[in-house]
Amino acid sequence: MNADPAVARYLPSVLTRTESDALLERIVAHFDAHGFGLWAVEDLAGGELLGFTGLTRPRFETWFTPCVEVGWRLCSASWGRGYATEAARAAVHAGFTELGLHEIVSFTVPANTASRRVMEKLSMVQDGEFEHPLLAEGHPLRRHVLYRLQREA
Repeated sequence: MNADPAVARYLPSVLTRTESDALLERIVAHFDAHGFGLWAVEDLAGGELLGFTGLTRPRFETWFTPCVEVGWRLCSASWGRGYATEAARAAVHAGFTELGLHEIVSFTVPANTASRRVMEKLSMVQDGEFEHPLLAEGHPLRRHVLYRLQREA
């Protein structure tokens, strides 16, 4: 999945096997440090791994951090079936009910209309834009839109 150019269209690059393994190590370390993180998304009928979703604390600082982000990444063969929305909705619910969060954010590049639709289906509201600090100035994906969801909503 991480080596698929379609999946990485709105990410800085596809990942090598070594980079993908390092991502998995960061996911495990996040769980160890915070008690929550990204979950595997599986097809219940066949057990096939479709991707991941969950809650994370971003690894950068900007005007809206510290915060907790809901995110997802699915293999392209599973797109358009509602998996991202269903899985992200479960993560948001866990964040508000089990973790007691008051707010959850999400962000992506403006052109990523599929992820923005998921955010809107979660009742998230766009709240500005920012330059992603982990991407170099001038990078075509540096500009991001921020969405927020308050527990009360």
